[in-house]
Amino acid sequence: MAVNDSFRLPAEQLSALATDARRRTLDLVADLRDDQLEVPYLPMINPLRWELGHVAFFWDAFVLGSLGAPERLIDNGNETFNSFDVDHAERWHLPLGSRTEVLDYMQRVFDAALERLGSGDATAIESYLYMLATQHEDMHGEAFTYTRQTLGYTQPTLSTPVETAPTGALELGDVEVAGGTLSLGASRDEPFVFDNEKWGHAVRYEPFCIARTPVSNGEYAEFVQAGGYRQRDHWSRAGWSYRSKAELDHPRDWQRDGDGWLFRRWDDLVPLPVWHPVVHVSWYEAQAYCRWAQRRLPSEVEWNVAAAGADGEANLDSRYIGTIDVRALAAGDSTVGCRQMRGNVWEWTASPFYPFPGYIVDRPYREYSAPWFGYHKVLKGGAWATRARLARLGYRNFFTPDRNDVLAGFRTCALQP
Repeated sequence: MAVNDSFRLPAEQLSALATDARRRTLDLVADLRDDQLEVPYLPMINPLRWELGHVAFFWDAFVLGSLGAPERLIDNGNETFNSFDVDHAERWHLPLGSRTEVLDYMQRVFDAALERLGSGDATAIESYLYMLATQHEDMHGEAFTYTRQTLGYTQPTLSTPVETAPTGALELGDVEVAGGTLSLGASRDEPFVFDNEKWGHAVRYEPFCIARTPVSNGEYAEFVQAGGYRQRDHWSRAGWSYRSKAELDHPRDWQRDGDGWLFRRWDDLVPLPVWHPVVHVSWYEAQAYCRWAQRRLPSEVEWNVAAAGADGEANLDSRYIGTIDVRALAAGDSTVGCRQMRGNVWEWTASPFYPFPGYIVDRPYREYSAPWFGYHKVLKGGAWATRARLARLGYRNFFTPDRNDVLAGFRTCALQP
């Protein structure tokens, strides 16, 4: 297990982070009826009771187990809740236990993990494992969020305050970025990173022009209105096959309303917010829009260059429970002048998800990255439901190009600088 030996957090801080993640997890299912936890089979989501048990199992196996616990706190946990031993479709047919039993397992494991942590400064290995499990739970918290949207459930009620979404003003268009060299990937002194971020390596990039904001609903509606979903020339071969099989004529959560559009927000239909970023679109849809607009998606390297310095305010942590105006939050602008490089929506890049030079699988979570290299695409920046501690600019998210359930949008680059 390769850890930064200088990364040693106080046990109290690790406990607080873990407790915060667990509170969010429970918030996201507390108001759901038992029958709402029994979700219909869909290839993009998990049964919610299974996903809760999986979160508990991760703490059980990858934290307590890695630190020497002789056995798991549930019988047959590996055969039930280990995502790499249990086929996706099989998760609907397992003896998961009742809601009460699953929540009891979650609590028993969590209590044991906090008791094992104790007080004082944690070791470097403890700090790494507890942060790994916390951020893994953060990822599933975001999955619970977009699963609720996919299923048309009500807006979740969170125990943290929800703020009023801001509007903004900005001159749209591109920013010009000079060519240069970027160190892509994590530096060895960073406290916590995932294996696919290791390690920083110099990458040369050419000058480019990138949009100041993500593509808005209003901009994307022009593509839809122009018949973009029905014109084969805008789509790659794989993209057209995806669009045809899904029978898509517009983004999945849009509904025609006369000459305009409605957007399905949770269990309600609202007028499409034209200045919000388009969301719940696949990589294929983003690519087709770019072809229609005679633009392109940025590479991961270009995205990172454009995002440098964007560490101010951002739409993260479900502070608004949804997307906001793409022109808002000027205090979070990057050094070159791009807005919302962190938060609001994940942004698809043109780059396939591949390892960096010298990549080595991390233990104990060997399956985090390695099985997914190749066909997945890299997404950057975080979305409105992403926890801020996860949405580091160096963090590499990755999904298959057909996923239109995640909180993903995109921004574009000019074909020529």
